Amino acid sequence: MSDAYARSGVNIGEGNRAVQLMKDAVRSTHDARVLAGIGAFGGMFDASALKAMAAPVLVASTDGVGTKTKVAAAMGRWETIGQDLVNHCVNDILAQGAQPLFFMDYIAASKLDAGQAATVVTGMAVACRENGLALLGGETAEMPGVYVDGEMDVAGTIVGVVDRTQAIDGTRVAAGDVILGLPSNGLHTNGYSLARRALAGLDWYIQRADLGASIGDALLAVHRSYLTQFRKLDAASVRMHGIAHITGGGLLENVPRVMPNDLAAVFHVGAWPVPPIFELIRQHLGDVARDDLYRAFNMGLGLCVVVARVDASRALSALGEGTLVGEITRRAGPAVVLEA
Repeated sequence: MSDAYARSGVNIGEGNRAVQLMKDAVRSTHDARVLAGIGAFGGMFDASALKAMAAPVLVASTDGVGTKTKVAAAMGRWETIGQDLVNHCVNDILAQGAQPLFFMDYIAASKLDAGQAATVVTGMAVACRENGLALLGGETAEMPGVYVDGEMDVAGTIVGVVDRTQAIDGTRVAAGDVILGLPSNGLHTNGYSLARRALAGLDWYIQRADLGASIGDALLAVHRSYLTQFRKLDAASVRMHGIAHITGGGLLENVPRVMPNDLAAVFHVGAWPVPPIFELIRQHLGDVARDDLYRAFNMGLGLCVVVARVDASRALSALGEGTLVGEITRRAGPAVVLEA
């Protein structure tokens, strides 16, 4: 049967080899809370600590890294993709004030390369350790005919927790609040289909003075986690009225998700530094509207935090980075306004 299955394009042995290669990396993220992990049919996580909260609320999110995997494939570099995925998911639940507990991954390919899959999962383990969560388990699937040969799909699910009284849902956002922008270090995990088209005719390997890196390096820059910055604000008792993780849809579609419909976010374009990779993309896209760029890319802002104006200076001091990039006003038109 195994030979027949192999002839159909599925190599069970390669899947088992992938598990062996990634096993130590996965276990390096475990602590006493993990009761069953790799090898079990279901991961088991001890949630006893949640009883210390008045009203613990689980917050979960599932996401992927999109076509950034095509950049990894083109460059032959898979060590950062797993970090991208974990950090992206951490930021997603952070937007509601949740602290991460555990993560589960899904890797699929037409033909499984055990070393490649293990490299991706090892990257996940790095980010899990940095963010203090357990890589509880996952799935590695070989599906010939579903995926393109030589490429890989990577996705994951994160579960975190927040006390209901501390949850951030945007309802506190009010006219007069200000928007603090925390810098991105590049595209993070969104806009790669457009970026790849714009940069397709260029050499991705040579060092460029305008980027201070190669195009490949700039495109593969690891998606930042903002968990440390969130904790700095929390420790400084800064009340965060709303948090937007700037992912697919950019500023124009993500910021409205965290404020009431009768309000607008006004951004002062030029108030924050924009990584040079975005200018290079713009140059090679040709005639493209500014709003299209701010819908496809984060344009230098990885996380936007809405606070009362009176708290802005204290918040920026606690963060040690970031910029006051805009304010919240009564809505008289679009939900997001880009002022030059």
